Amino acid sequence: MAGHTDNEIVIEAPFERVWRMTNDVPGWPRLFSEYAEAVVLEQRGDTVKFRLSLHPDENGKTWSWVSERTPDRAARTVRAHRVETGVFKYMSLFWEYEDLGGRVRLRWVQDFELKPGAPLDDAQMTDRLNTNSAGQLKLIKDKVEAAAG
Repeated sequence: MAGHTDNEIVIEAPFERVWRMTNDVPGWPRLFSEYAEAVVLEQRGDTVKFRLSLHPDENGKTWSWVSERTPDRAARTVRAHRVETGVFKYMSLFWEYEDLGGRVRLRWVQDFELKPGAPLDDAQMTDRLNTNSAGQLKLIKDKVEAAAG
């Protein structure tokens, strides 16, 4: 079985501001509440390879992984995947930006499958990712709108 999430939010800010802020990987710890650190490891053309580290969990463990993402400004999309998959067999992400004229619909789609023995099953991870995505999208909306004035 595989997991799938599809979440979106409308941000009251111009496309250029939303695109710039959400594609500034080194700035993600200021945009997302869950990331303690985002370090770019390599840049090839538009493709960025980076390491994300979360804040320590309730047991003091810091989770970290390497991902790659390729933004396509002309198509107003981003495709990404985890390189270091951790508990996932695979994790693919798709971001879509719809310019609504002074505001932007930002959509995140995640497709994944967990490895056998992972602490959660695909359905539980889907629920967790849906809850987390909604919270992070709201936070991003608030921060981008504040920056847009």
